[in-house]
Amino acid sequence: MHSLIYMPLLFPVPAALAARPLAERLAPWLATWLLTTCALALAALSCVALGVLVVAGLVRLPLAALVGDWSPATVRAGDSVSKIEAAAAGALLVAAVLAGVRMLWRRMRALAAAAFEAACLPGPGQLVVVDDTVPDAYALPGRVVVSTGMLDALNDADRKAMLAHERAHLACHHYAFVAAAHLAAACNPLLRPAAAAVAYTVERWADERAATTCGDRRQVARAVGKAALATTHHPARRRVPEAVLGLLERRRSALHGAGPVPRRVAALLAEPHTYSPPLNYPILPLTAAAAVVSASALCAFAAAHDLHLVLKLAGAG
Repeated sequence: MHSLIYMPLLFPVPAALAARPLAERLAPWLATWLLTTCALALAALSCVALGVLVVAGLVRLPLAALVGDWSPATVRAGDSVSKIEAAAAGALLVAAVLAGVRMLWRRMRALAAAAFEAACLPGPGQLVVVDDTVPDAYALPGRVVVSTGMLDALNDADRKAMLAHERAHLACHHYAFVAAAHLAAACNPLLRPAAAAVAYTVERWADERAATTCGDRRQVARAVGKAALATTHHPARRRVPEAVLGLLERRRSALHGAGPVPRRVAALLAEPHTYSPPLNYPILPLTAAAAVVSASALCAFAAAHDLHLVLKLAGAG
């Protein structure tokens, strides 16, 4: 058990290293689903591994042996986890749980604030134009907010691309993916690169949806570039909820990587990713991701099973 139990704590490392290459090379929707799912699974399994270490340390205590009615000598002989290891695992587990709860609370408050702001905006329609010279555009729950400054900076074709981008955020529920990835990173900081990659891939996903709607990838690339240039000399003055997503990715966390706009423009100017299911999907990345998550789960549950057998033997003895 001793060697297996530490493996789920290490598997997030290759996932973090592969996050950015996968975000660049896979279709955005596929990269978003893959990275978010793997991050959540690996974060949960690392917490399971820490929990097994904590239990393995607790069962060595005389009081636990008395309550569980098992032989302390048998437990010590079969359980190689030291009290120091168990204490360290307990501290890490508490920190992970507290960080996860804090992240959930922050995200729930941000979503509530975004929903409240969306409800308070004037007009019954989805599109809301605010009188503000600062170029800005973002999506709130059920609403798309655009400033007059942004509209003035773009022509009609650019505006169509921008609105398609923001509506894609709403239609695809991109905030849920970002929130889930950041929850995984809060529980296991090794997964922060994966959370940053998801924040990028949802923007790329919205770009691709906008390109499909407009029928012109270059037009969307121009809109992204012009919107970014329009904000260069106009720092945002309005304080908006953390939950919003926007064409410029201005509302991002400290996890976000540098230089996303040039990468997005370059991706739009390149050939799009096309898959013809089921045989034309990128088998290698999907297989590797499934192997990493499966191996982590196997190690965690094998260690838990070994501990269960030790306790069963100690109870019989």
